[in-house]
Amino acid sequence: MKTRGTTILAVRRDGKVAVAGDGQVTLQESVIKHHAKKVRRIYNDKIIVGFAGTAADALNLSERLEAKLERYNGNLMRSAVELARDWRTDKFLRRLEAVMIAVDESRMFLISGNGDVIEPDEGIIGIGSGGVGAQAAAKALFKHSDLDAGSIVEAAMKIAASICIYTNEEITIEEL
Repeated sequence: MKTRGTTILAVRRDGKVAVAGDGQVTLQESVIKHHAKKVRRIYNDKIIVGFAGTAADALNLSERLEAKLERYNGNLMRSAVELARDWRTDKFLRRLEAVMIAVDESRMFLISGNGDVIEPDEGIIGIGSGGVGAQAAAKALFKHSDLDAGSIVEAAMKIAASICIYTNEEITIEEL
């Protein structure tokens, strides 16, 4: 059985960051859940993470990132790099099917099992099946409006939901 998609979007504007995720979970051709929470706070509510991929893998990675944050005193960059290194080289972790976004008050990273730790140039990043659509919408809203980060992610996620069959409008938003 193959689990499909999700959409996670992060936007930083005017010293604030917002991360949004849709609530739809699909299995093959069926929607099996509408209100999943794919965005959450970790490390004493100082870090927001969002996941695209299988739920068990995402939770495993979230726990591992939080352990790295504890070990490296909340240093998100160091923790993300160490997680990506472990994820890529560990025999068990290599099989995990997920991609994650992690943000704190000043940094934003995409972390993958390929060893990627990418910080976007413009403070906007989308992942998952609707990630490209959400990111494109967020960039347009960022450039052509005065909306705050939370309003941008909400509007962009609704646009992504209107075109991606694996994304719905049941959106969770966390902000720092």
